[in-house]
Amino acid sequence: MAIVSTGAWGRTLMQLSEHRLVPHVRKIAVLRANAIGDFIFTLPALEALRAAYPEAEIVLLGQSWHASFLQGRPSPIDRVEIIPPTPGVGEPEDAAPDPHALDAFFPRMAREEFDLALQLHGGGRNSNPFVLRLGAGMTVGLKSPDAPPLDRWTPYVYRQHEVLRFLEVVRLIGANPVTLAPRVTVTDSDIAESMSVLGDDGRRIAALNPGASDPERRWPPERFAEVGDAIAQSGARVIITGAGFDRPLAQSIQAAMQCPATDTTGQLSLGGLAGLLSRCAVVVSNDTGPLHLAAAVGTRTVGIFWCFNLINGGPVETTLQRPVVSWRMHCPVCGIDRETDRCLHHPSFVTNVSVKEVMKAALDVMSTPVPL
Repeated sequence: MAIVSTGAWGRTLMQLSEHRLVPHVRKIAVLRANAIGDFIFTLPALEALRAAYPEAEIVLLGQSWHASFLQGRPSPIDRVEIIPPTPGVGEPEDAAPDPHALDAFFPRMAREEFDLALQLHGGGRNSNPFVLRLGAGMTVGLKSPDAPPLDRWTPYVYRQHEVLRFLEVVRLIGANPVTLAPRVTVTDSDIAESMSVLGDDGRRIAALNPGASDPERRWPPERFAEVGDAIAQSGARVIITGAGFDRPLAQSIQAAMQCPATDTTGQLSLGGLAGLLSRCAVVVSNDTGPLHLAAAVGTRTVGIFWCFNLINGGPVETTLQRPVVSWRMHCPVCGIDRETDRCLHHPSFVTNVSVKEVMKAALDVMSTPVPL
């Protein structure tokens, strides 16, 4: 059932509802083989696809983590096929391919007889040739100027919100939007795993997530510590989340805080992390996968964004998701204007976000009622 909205978002939804369904579709392949935040951005498009083609089998061509995370979890995806290591498709462009695995993979995919194959994996320089080798009845997706065309495609424009980007793709085959906000279902096993790491002591939980794969997106750990102390003084239990390699950041935060904070880094599966985040009163995080996962499970968040990343991945709802934004345009090392040019430096571009801004946003969103 299509959602009803007003204003700019409502006009966008109407514009995304112009194309006709493809008849006799039994099986759909969707290529999206990267990290959790990237996958979450596709969920509204996948929900639209499911609503438009309710009888079709939707097969995600992804990575092993997709298979384990989606196993037994309600979602628009029926099953996952793990793709072999492929340069530019789930692996760096300079990675070594596995030609034997690829030579076995594509004939097996051809035997699936996909009616539709969707490319939701970037501009298509590497991913469009991948999708074209699947042997599908129709190929649909994104196209940058250096990518081969698919049967139906929409231009890849980098500065566009990812959620809207993928809704534009499924629009090409008549899939109308049913939601704009990504949602992930939390299972009983997610909650149980999270409880095994962090039991319930009756206090509200506030999570600090200081990691990010891109150093340009990392806010300093000592500032997370200041925010953590302010939240702890409000009576909340402060925890630190992240992968195992984020433990040094967690230890830096613990050392800088005056109040105790519990380090959970590296102790949970992705499902267990979803369960833990769903139990939090607020998650304060850099612009990275756990931030988007927290929002998708319905948790209040404060995200620290560089302005350019806000365009691509900022929240589509701001009642419970509050972005705090750095408008720094020039590289702190060489001074080059990053709006128009590139440099080889990777310092943090969000250090000018103040503790006061983040603290205020966190305390404010913690007191905001969840909409009914």
